[in-house]
Amino acid sequence: MKWEPHAASLADEVTHRASRWREPLATVPRHLFVPRWWSRSRTGWQLHVGADNAQHWLDAAYRDTSLITRAGPLHADDAAPGDHPIGRPTSSATLPSLVVRMLQHARIDEGDSLLHVGTGSGYTDALAARRFSSGQVTSVDVDPYLVESAGHRLADIGLHPTLLATDGTGPLPLPPGGTDRIVSTVAVRPLPESWLTALCRGGRLVTTLAGTSLLITAEKDEDGGASGHVEWDRAGFMHTRTGNNYPPGDDELLAAARHHDGDDISKGPYPVVDVANAWDLASMLDLTAPGIEHDYREDDEQRTALMTHSDGSWARATARGTDRPTVHQGGPRRLWDLLDEVRHDWLATGELPVRGAHVFIKPDGTTILARGEWHTKIKP
Repeated sequence: MKWEPHAASLADEVTHRASRWREPLATVPRHLFVPRWWSRSRTGWQLHVGADNAQHWLDAAYRDTSLITRAGPLHADDAAPGDHPIGRPTSSATLPSLVVRMLQHARIDEGDSLLHVGTGSGYTDALAARRFSSGQVTSVDVDPYLVESAGHRLADIGLHPTLLATDGTGPLPLPPGGTDRIVSTVAVRPLPESWLTALCRGGRLVTTLAGTSLLITAEKDEDGGASGHVEWDRAGFMHTRTGNNYPPGDDELLAAARHHDGDDISKGPYPVVDVANAWDLASMLDLTAPGIEHDYREDDEQRTALMTHSDGSWARATARGTDRPTVHQGGPRRLWDLLDEVRHDWLATGELPVRGAHVFIKPDGTTILARGEWHTKIKP
């Protein structure tokens, strides 16, 4: 199968001709790392098998997009043609342009060691090992199967980074002296204390905060903490998990949000918005009130947004187009009111303060974000 022109086109699309990541993108066969994948369908997840249609396989693998490789507890490698699992994605091959941006943010020098958290398909490790060397790359993932399969696929193309099956938020089995760079392609919250322990003095970490699109870069300080800032870039990754799947959602609360009258019914001042896809708004809201789940639907011009939280709070906002919505809210907190407060502050100041904020990380992982008069603390 002639994959090389497809890889070269991908490299042209996502890098500048002078980029040092151009050659790895053009020479790593991404399709070998994603032989099977899932896409969403009305009946659940739909399985795609690359070997069944070579052209479809090449088109999917060398497009700048993420490919879901695990849905709920079922990896595409283990699925039968009739399987249609339900649930959230639990592993993927991240879109190549984002992989490259994360590695660029790390500012990896020629002799640096790299710890990658979130092995997944192994494609990120292939790019890093091809650009530098296998001996400079260590990769960890909580899923032993992902580590094993990635190891085989890397070895098939002559790359042998160190791969470890371990919880990337816990103690990390690294050699004395630690690692120069940590890049996480899973989202964390709070920042693990073990990362600061693993990072050598002056070392640099790149990660995203779970529940947000905030991309944080920070360098280790003399006191064992780290300091940096929230990049103006954006990134979204799956949350870290400690088991085979994410905890189940609260279907009863979601049903209540969809159908019940609220304890509080009002007219909202701002139009219904798809919060999850309004990345800056969602990030600021999640720092204000962590853990809110969102659902959004459009039926012709009718917009419906749902918000739920594990504390029993819920909200539903409905309106036609950009009309003022009718808002139903229940439970101990008024979630839509919290959203409207963030939107009000945004309109009053012209921006949200979180993007570009300074980041201060204490040795125990406590993280402070601050910009101007605004600040927030994320505790372990």
